[in-house]
Amino acid sequence: MISVTSEIFDEPQEAGELIGRIPVRNLWLLLLYASDLGSFLGRFEADVEEAPDLPSLIARLLSYAVERRLRRNLSRNYIRKEDVLTRVRGRIDIMRTYSHGLLSQGLVACRFEDHTINTPRNRLVRAALDAVATRISDTNLAHRCRNLAGDLGRIGVSGVRPSREELAADQIARHDADDRLMVTLAKIVFDLVLPTEDAGDHSLTRLERDEILVRKLFEKAVGNFFAAELDASSGWRIYQGKWFYWPMEEPSAGIDAVMPNMKTDIILDRPSAGRRIVIDTKFTGIFAKTAYREAVLKSGYIYQIFAYLRTQEKDGDPLSNKAEGILLHPVIDADVDESVTIQGHRIRFMTVNLARPSTEILARLRSLPEQEPQEEVLSHGISLSSPL
Repeated sequence: MISVTSEIFDEPQEAGELIGRIPVRNLWLLLLYASDLGSFLGRFEADVEEAPDLPSLIARLLSYAVERRLRRNLSRNYIRKEDVLTRVRGRIDIMRTYSHGLLSQGLVACRFEDHTINTPRNRLVRAALDAVATRISDTNLAHRCRNLAGDLGRIGVSGVRPSREELAADQIARHDADDRLMVTLAKIVFDLVLPTEDAGDHSLTRLERDEILVRKLFEKAVGNFFAAELDASSGWRIYQGKWFYWPMEEPSAGIDAVMPNMKTDIILDRPSAGRRIVIDTKFTGIFAKTAYREAVLKSGYIYQIFAYLRTQEKDGDPLSNKAEGILLHPVIDADVDESVTIQGHRIRFMTVNLARPSTEILARLRSLPEQEPQEEVLSHGISLSSPL
């Protein structure tokens, strides 16, 4: 059954509990899965419900994580340093010592490991506190963030944001759960909150900023949800961001430079059941309106998922010839689950209602690979499936 649905951000925001028409608690659900923090599901309910928007939610949770970490002492690590000292520490940098005539001055150039609190992860957290404090309207919360940044500075953490290389070298151990939460929230500030404020040459409205945030969360959360839920014991293999390439023949000299590649959101493989599901998430309404029909599926998205399914076909891959496709959209007012089989590939058009309780959202996502609707083959060769 097809019914017209409204867009998520087509109405003014309500204070306190909704962003657009999505409950903040459900944005927290998406955020947890998008950030590989599913183990923290069920925590921080009070902070989540009190946050008026996503930046405020991140600021609240980051402040909580930093306060908790300060009470238990921040983690330290060994950082490689080079310095000119009055005594030998670590290894002597002979070249620098002699080329600068340091010995005659009673000095020596050294390379050593320093056990310090000024680690890349702690610097990232301080930089995030300073940054998010300028992007939230709650003056008390902004003051709380600035105070915590000052506390970090007073114990020796600099405000210089670390490079990606420094962060990659500062690995978080499995037992450092508190550090993992704190650092992930700090990364979210720079990866999600700040880019939506600075993107483009024009000033974004609050609704536009929130839609960009939720779009990013939705796309990444769905992939990470399946990675967390479908482990190896279930027989499923999960691939995120896999590239497909056109099976080109007789290409011209310059076609490679201008031909777009195809990058899928999620692929689920279950060889034991002979199933492959290619999922593409779309943070838009599932229907468009034409001059002749009130609701029609968007043709561009159908072309895209069909191109994915046909280009992944290849000899020696038994899953490729019967691969299924799912176009997954968010919805507010109605659920949709329609499907059709075209040239051997079943394509489903589905929605997940982000305004429903989080348990229903998770159940809906879990149903994607599990349920197989009964098909009714029509006389014109296209098979339609009844909605779930």
